[in-house]
Amino acid sequence: MAISPFDSDKDMRLKLFKSLAGTAALCGGAAVAAWPTAAAAQLTGSLALTSDYVWRGSSQTREKPAIQGAVKYAHDSGLYASVWGSNVKFKPDNGATAELDIALGWNGKVAPDWALDVYFLRYQYPGAHTSLNWNEINAAVTWRDNYWISVGRSTNAMASKSTGTYALIGTRYPINDDWRVEGTLARYFLDHAYAKSYTHGSLGVIWAFKAPFEARLTVHSTDSATKQLFPGMGGSRVEFALQASF
Repeated sequence: MAISPFDSDKDMRLKLFKSLAGTAALCGGAAVAAWPTAAAAQLTGSLALTSDYVWRGSSQTREKPAIQGAVKYAHDSGLYASVWGSNVKFKPDNGATAELDIALGWNGKVAPDWALDVYFLRYQYPGAHTSLNWNEINAAVTWRDNYWISVGRSTNAMASKSTGTYALIGTRYPINDDWRVEGTLARYFLDHAYAKSYTHGSLGVIWAFKAPFEARLTVHSTDSATKQLFPGMGGSRVEFALQASF
């Protein structure tokens, strides 16, 4: 019996959230084992619907909508475990229908105006026909909650078996309690044997219209090297998203 595209999308999203829930349970179980005083920990999460999943300047869904979710288990010591998931569809198609990002790290204040976040990140692509999974070490420094610099380093960037260093600077400007503007500028330094390094940026307007919901409109822009590395997926585009946090 033929399966309609709508049924296929439903099955794929169901598999994604089953994977997300299962991974979250594993992360939560490990966290509970490491931190026996559950009263000193906090569980948070989010759900989002976006018109396009854009990662480091390129679409991960062929400019189609994505459903995304995250859960995070954080301890008062600053240690945390989290998992984030989204549907994906790459070009050319490699069989991957979902992405799970699993993180283990520490964040906290290192001075009154300064915060540090250091974490290990695992990119996992269930169902892919080829080996797409890879790891990255990340660190981010934030000043006064509104300015940040982050660096990610991998010896297998984007599962290419070559090194990559991702550097980003970002800022947010609160207009009032409901509105804010955010901007980023980033450079991905890649091994020349794999691909040219590239630059991309974003500018977004966020409206916190009713807690816990937010609406976000983001304009993404890239250089020509991004388009060469990600044909049909890199380049300038506009993304709209609705998100709820809990």
